[in-house]
Amino acid sequence: MRILVVEDEKKVAAFLRKGLEQEAYSVELAGNGTRALELALSEPYDLIILDLLLPGLEGMSVLRELRRQHVPVPVLILTARREVDDRVNGLDAGADDYLVKPFAFAELLARVRALLRRQGSDRSAALQMSDLTVDPVTRQVSRGARLIELTPREYAILDYLLRNTGRVMTRTLIAEHVWDYHFDSDTNLIDVYVKRLREKLEAGGEKRLLHTVRGVGYVMREHER
Repeated sequence: MRILVVEDEKKVAAFLRKGLEQEAYSVELAGNGTRALELALSEPYDLIILDLLLPGLEGMSVLRELRRQHVPVPVLILTARREVDDRVNGLDAGADDYLVKPFAFAELLARVRALLRRQGSDRSAALQMSDLTVDPVTRQVSRGARLIELTPREYAILDYLLRNTGRVMTRTLIAEHVWDYHFDSDTNLIDVYVKRLREKLEAGGEKRLLHTVRGVGYVMREHER
């Protein structure tokens, strides 16, 4: 899932990005309100984490413009403003949640998960193909009774491919979703991750579900073609 973090303090932005990426989210950063609005209006995100005190266009103006243009993406305000009136104004402007700095990262993650679940039951429903089951809430992966331990990146790739079952996902699309638009998709890093993921999925001798489409990318399907 893709998250846009709008934060002008570089250390805070880097901290958020590192922590969220370790949880297998794809994160893009915007350091000012103008850039944030440009990205939010042109790219699909599953969630926006928005600071209010931004250079140029303030966060509240960004939020109001998104709602004026009927952009439905959930917005979590993350700010040093702690007055009740500030929270009320943020929620009334269209924010879905409000977290005051300083904050516990575990609480931020819990709020992120809650907001993503609200997008629809299909996002939190278990994904299944043959004997492979993925639970997006617990992030538990299994084939039959065998549990499979995946790294955050491996899980993110599997989740993305399963949500696009039957569709061939190019290396560029995988890079954009699992990493970000600045990732160098010309490297073989994605191939390495997919190879490790496939080995784990087939470690019990199960049939292949993750297939390579030579010269194009990868696809999840039950039968080879």
